[in-house]
Amino acid sequence: MTALGTAWSAVGGDPVLLPRVSTVVREGALAARLPVRELARACVGACALAAAELGARRAGLAEVPQVRLDDGAIATAFVSERHLLVDGRAPVWFAPLSKFWRTADGWVRTHANYPHHRAGLLAALGVPKEDPDAVGAALAERSSHEVEQAVYAAGGLAVALRTPKEWAAHEQAAAVARRPLVEQERLDTARARALPPLDGTPLLPAAGVRVLDLTRVIAGPVATRTLALLGADVLRVDAPQLPELADQHTDTGFGKRSATLDLVADRAAFEELLAAADVVVTGYRPGALDRFGLSPEALAERRPGLVVAQLSAWGAYGPWGGRRGFDSLVQVATGIAAAEGSAERPGALPAQALDHGTGYLLAAAVLRALTEQREEGHGRCVRLALARTALWLTEGIRPGPRGDVAYEAPDGWLGERDSALGRLRYALSPVSFEGGPGDWTRAPGVWGADPARWG
Repeated sequence: MTALGTAWSAVGGDPVLLPRVSTVVREGALAARLPVRELARACVGACALAAAELGARRAGLAEVPQVRLDDGAIATAFVSERHLLVDGRAPVWFAPLSKFWRTADGWVRTHANYPHHRAGLLAALGVPKEDPDAVGAALAERSSHEVEQAVYAAGGLAVALRTPKEWAAHEQAAAVARRPLVEQERLDTARARALPPLDGTPLLPAAGVRVLDLTRVIAGPVATRTLALLGADVLRVDAPQLPELADQHTDTGFGKRSATLDLVADRAAFEELLAAADVVVTGYRPGALDRFGLSPEALAERRPGLVVAQLSAWGAYGPWGGRRGFDSLVQVATGIAAAEGSAERPGALPAQALDHGTGYLLAAAVLRALTEQREEGHGRCVRLALARTALWLTEGIRPGPRGDVAYEAPDGWLGERDSALGRLRYALSPVSFEGGPGDWTRAPGVWGADPARWG
């Protein structure tokens, strides 16, 4: 089965629709030892086909619109953060303490972009302040697995470099391998809110769908950014004490509004939002939101017919089920960094492809759930994990044929517009189908500046 066929099957798609997809193959796009281009194309393709299918159903079209994939647009979007300019300024994406470090027996990679993760790292190493030299010296005296355990215990993030063979022998890898690429389950037997028919152009499959966005960083926000492109009313809600990195929020904030709510003090406001939501997307570590009554089962009990989409780094199972994680760390643990590196130094994928790919696949799963609800009703839950996407990349996808068109400068897949944040240059969405939208109707705004209510 092709990678697109696998992705489409994973979200429950009918294989009869696969011939509706065509591809412009560009040589050099997302070049890597692993088949990153094929993974990216499959995830975006499943999302675009799911959007076209839902749009056709709601508009009463006789045929599902044709989907056109372009490796150039996909490759550009998978590094959207690198193309972002805010008034001509290029953001800095990784903090000084977020990188590979030598240890006494190998390598670790740390993630310290957020202040609380940085504090955990420093505490575990006994380093009193943010001093890269002191951090490097402390790490060089310890084994990589000792560092991994100590930093996680202190609330920080560090992962030891593993080869594919070493990861395959890990209990978490075995737990991940037992799960499907996209987990799906029914939450209730209630009928979902009926979405009205569509008319006019562009065709917006998710028009009128209210999406409560409880995600952070890249994968989850990419999914909800895509749903916003397709017409959904997306409201991102963050805790006021956990502000997002400003440029990261800008890159993934297109089409959305952004509000803050304290889930304890502002509970009534949250319940009012939930009562009118069609979709809730969560991206916090497994179990982190359960204590607020935000498990899929608890959400569906209060809002029957809801679609709940959950995203995690390692999966909500196994010995690492409750751990935080990011794309860069999953690459290190699962053998990707070893496969893409050399004997002298670990490597990395040409994009945070686990984040972006899983994000588009998550959006595809939501769109397919909405399509299925039109015929069957029922609340649904879909779950994806970066580590499961990594397994698919390393073991489940074959490299495709070389392209006859080169991937060149991405200018044709970039947009520019004014916003409350300044003049923006940004990557356009690669989700493209006949009659569909070409850009977001709303520019990103200031984090937390919008009221916590539906538009």
